Amino acid sequence: MRGDAGSPASEDNGHVDRAGDWAGGLRRAAANPHAPVAAGALLAVAAVAQSFALPPGQGGGADWGPGAGLVLLALFSTLPLGLLWSYPAGAAVAVGAACVLSLAAFHTVTVAGLIAQLIVLYRLGRSGAQLLAAVLALPYLILALLGPAGTAARILTVLLAALGPGAAWAGAVRRARSEAAAHSAAREVIAGSLLEHTVRGERARVSRELHDVVAHHISMIAVQAETARLTTAGMPAAGAQRLAAIGDTARAALTEMRRLLGVLREDTGPGDADRRPQPGLRQLGDLIDEARDNSESGIRLIVRGTMVALDRGVELAAYRIVQEALTNARRHAKGAAIDVELYYTAEALWLRVRDNGPGPPAPSPDAPPAGHGLLGMRERAAAVGGELRAGAGRRGGFIVEARLPAAAEAAA
Repeated sequence: MRGDAGSPASEDNGHVDRAGDWAGGLRRAAANPHAPVAAGALLAVAAVAQSFALPPGQGGGADWGPGAGLVLLALFSTLPLGLLWSYPAGAAVAVGAACVLSLAAFHTVTVAGLIAQLIVLYRLGRSGAQLLAAVLALPYLILALLGPAGTAARILTVLLAALGPGAAWAGAVRRARSEAAAHSAAREVIAGSLLEHTVRGERARVSRELHDVVAHHISMIAVQAETARLTTAGMPAAGAQRLAAIGDTARAALTEMRRLLGVLREDTGPGDADRRPQPGLRQLGDLIDEARDNSESGIRLIVRGTMVALDRGVELAAYRIVQEALTNARRHAKGAAIDVELYYTAEALWLRVRDNGPGPPAPSPDAPPAGHGLLGMRERAAAVGGELRAGAGRRGGFIVEARLPAAAEAAA
């Protein structure tokens, strides 16, 4: 229900708006770098005015009134608030000493000095110097116990003895809340970074598995369909057309998968590998037999050294590197002979896949960027602490060489 212009609801809203304006104005004024000096000057003026307004004889029997000494103490109990704003401990010591001397010598302290004392104790607690705040509040407790009962000085001393520790405690509480908020924000940032890192690692793992497993099998489908169409004698035209369509569909699927892999790799970097193995070097013979049966290439497996069981992550990386290298050779060097070499040493497994094909194409500014195969192989090697090199062989063809650590702790 909408309130009228003169209704209580509209008046309440007006009060809220005015209160908000006042609060905003106070926050803007406090943010001004000259605000502390101005506040200290105003308190000093108020303290001097109160000193001159004291009745004659006030201040321990001094017949000259507040005198120059009380005026100086009034200044020293307020001005340090603004002049030493950046040094809370110095301001607290200066203001506290002036207030204690004023109470001891003249049995009075100005209201402005009392306010300045509470402010500097609050800032002292806010800065973390709680012990110094307790030491500065202790003289007021002693003066309150020793002073005569019922006097105005006794009342002011009791107020400072009670409110001073409370102001310091309030500053300490504010400091603790600020630190807790900062720690909470830092924890949220760290948690967000860990979550983002986990998501990137999972995307990198999914993209590698898609490329290494699914793309490999789709490539095999395309090769088998093309081989069947070309090598089957007397095949009806409809059958040849169906096989050609299968090959075209498989190649289109590979193109779409590369686009998908590009999306998955947008925010991932090297080193986000999953160490949990699937196949290993024991299945390498089956992989080579399958590649040999489904291509026109002669593939040899050469093993040197003593075959030992390696870290499962290392074996998975070696298997995937060989799988991708065979896929690249079948795609770019059809009919070429391929050698897969494994060399076991005490420190590492040396892996080499080379063919005698035409080698890498000559660099051209119009050439498309490198695919995901070489990048995935390098990521596999780097993830287990190894390294990989790929390029033209010394005697022609294309060669992929990798060094993978043999020990599990070296691959960590």
